[in-house]
Amino acid sequence: MAKKKVVIRKKATKKSSAKSDVVTSSTKREPVKYSPKDKITLGKLVNMANDVAKYAEKRKDPALDIPLRSLSNVSFNPSKKILEMGRKKTQRQLFNLSQAKSFMQTMLVGSGTKQLINEGKTTSIRGLYYMLKHKIAGTNESTFHEQGECDTIIEDMEVLIEALREEMHLAAENKGNMVGEIILNDSGDEIDCSHMGSGGYGIPSIVEPNVIQFKKCRARFILHVEKGTVWQRFNEDKFWKKYHCILTHGGGQPPRGVRRLLHRLHNELKLPVYCLLDNDPWGYYIYSVIKQGSINLAFESQRMAIPEAKYLGVRSIDFERCKLSNSVIIALSDNDRKRALQIANYPWFEKKKAWQKEIQQMIDNGFKLEVEALISRDVSYVTEQYVPERLAEGSFLD
Repeated sequence: MAKKKVVIRKKATKKSSAKSDVVTSSTKREPVKYSPKDKITLGKLVNMANDVAKYAEKRKDPALDIPLRSLSNVSFNPSKKILEMGRKKTQRQLFNLSQAKSFMQTMLVGSGTKQLINEGKTTSIRGLYYMLKHKIAGTNESTFHEQGECDTIIEDMEVLIEALREEMHLAAENKGNMVGEIILNDSGDEIDCSHMGSGGYGIPSIVEPNVIQFKKCRARFILHVEKGTVWQRFNEDKFWKKYHCILTHGGGQPPRGVRRLLHRLHNELKLPVYCLLDNDPWGYYIYSVIKQGSINLAFESQRMAIPEAKYLGVRSIDFERCKLSNSVIIALSDNDRKRALQIANYPWFEKKKAWQKEIQQMIDNGFKLEVEALISRDVSYVTEQYVPERLAEGSFLD
């Protein structure tokens, strides 16, 4: 016996059939509210495009004058005690075969970031790469072959329009945490950093005043440690509560968001910054970047560098001073020695006798020490003795 096919017809209702009841993002999108920074950045992007258009209107080769991002165009300002970018520029021309693609990529990045600001949205630098990556019509070429190409153009755009990538609505991966006696507002949410559990407050990559505002601070200083493992020790021991401070880390080399937040906390709340880093060339370099700025971001040192930051440790004298055992030492490599001598010749270190003595002592020792080496004395030696004693003595390098 054949089965009968049953067809069920759903009765249409006014709710399901009426087109006016269908809400789409295109018909009901809220108007974007631009921040003062958004308006400035948009203006710079539009001006850049207008300048290119003017070249075309005058039948001239469209070109962009981009500040040179290299060591030859970066110098140390001894009065400000920060790295600064010079005035050297390189021209990128549309009708130069070796520059045409990078010119096109630059305009693409400008267009993409303008779109983000216009829509009031933020994406990662990886996200922008995928937004802009496509085949060029009539060719087998792509606008970008790999992420590195796009990253370089983003950095060029920063110096070209004098704006941080964060102001172009580009975010990086969050890397770093904070805990301590401060209450802040993050995108409308109130965050009490003294009640953040074992994980702490994850420092975002965009920490500008339109995103984060400081509401109440009882902290007396900031202790920045190199790695999350050491930060965890301080957090678990409630060091920040006992000594009334803010405790931060950047997972090694601190990312831009961490450096910018440290700068804001130091300058807006007048909090001293002390750094607890490994006793090796990498630790010295991290301190250098926090204090004077970096070559790649020399154009933004005024918003990131903290010339008053102090190096608390670990010191080359700590092997004897803290009575550590031979089991914790790590032999210096030839590359370590070479890097240490390079750092000793940095303009901001070369005339400081204490730093010259510090670096030479490490080389003479023939080994380096990690902060974790202090745990060989006691699990909480670094939080209960080492740092409290250094702070009480005022024993640090400037």
